[in-house]
Parts: sequence; C-alpha cells; structure tokens
Amino acid sequence: MLTLPNILTLSRIFAVPLLVALLWYPGWEPGWLAGFALYCLMGITDYFDGYLARAQGTVSKLGVFLDPIADKILVAAVILLLVGTRHEAASIQGLHLIPALVILLREIAVSGLREFLAGLSVSVPVSRLAKWKTTFQMVALGALILAGGLPAYLFVKLVGLVSLWAAAVLTVITGWDYLRVGLKHMD
Repeated sequence: MLTLPNILTLSRIFAVPLLVALLWYPGWEPGWLAGFALYCLMGITDYFDGYLARAQGTVSKLGVFLDPIADKILVAAVILLLVGTRHEAASIQGLHLIPALVILLREIAVSGLREFLAGLSVSVPVSRLAKWKTTFQMVALGALILAGGLPAYLFVKLVGLVSLWAAAVLTVITGWDYLRVGLKHMD
C-alpha cells in the first residue's frame, strides 16, 4: 500500500545510493555539503513518515517492515563510508572504530532478535533510551558528514566523535535491555 508515509520511507532507501555518491570523493567538499543536506532531509522524512502514519491512521505492515530497514541501511552505509574514506576531516579511524563497530553489531543483533521474537508473536517496544541512542547516532553521523564539507572547522568532527561514543554507550545499554527481554523467550 503506497501511502505518503510509505513513500517517504521508500524515498530514504532510494536516496542512500545518492548519498553514497555525494560522499564518495574525499576532497569534494561541495559533495559533502550536499550529502549533509540530503542526510538532514532523510532524517526529516524519518520523523514524518511515522508521524503521518500515526496521525492519519495509516500505519501499515509495509511501513512497520520498511522503516527499521531504511534506518539500518542509512546508518550502515554512512558508517562504512566514514570508516573507509580518506577524508581526514570526516573519517572514523583508530579507537573511534570501536563505537562504529559496536553500533553496527548491535543493529544486526537486535534485528535478528526482533525477527526471532516476532516468530513467537512477542513485540519489543522501542524504549525512550533507544530513541536517545538514535538521536546521538544521527547527530554523530550528520556531524561527521558536515565535517567533510567544512574541514577547517575541527569542532564539527569533535561533536561527531563525542556523539558517536555517546551513541555507542547507549547502544550497549539498550542492546542489553533487548537481549534480556529476548532471553526470557528462549529455551
């Protein structure tokens, strides 16, 4: 069912390759700034797809299925790009690889856990802390993309890296919360 919320979700998925293309060249600062604008637009659509679906009473199984996938595709693509880029101002290197890896591993583990629990008809609601984790994560990735467009402003990268570590800490806490719920339903 192609409702406006579902179209917004699909637009995020289809925008990921464009975002990757804009961030592909390390020294092309206009591309990184355009990528930051696109990333912000994708974040806005993430908010509005859920808001509109609930407000219009058009929450659909397709939307419930696609929304977390769109989020994970976006996060994984950006993290991989930032880890692999040679753009010094935007790259995730050294010890900062740890929070990036923690975030990616948690996304995979929680997805698998949710799939397992769905088979048992057990729903795991998103906690308030998980929403904070998502906020820090999106701010971190956005700031690092922006740092690629504004390499002279070192504080932008600092904001990104501090937010990345904060997101990783919350990722561990919320991941453990989900795992505890899941373990109650395992033999």
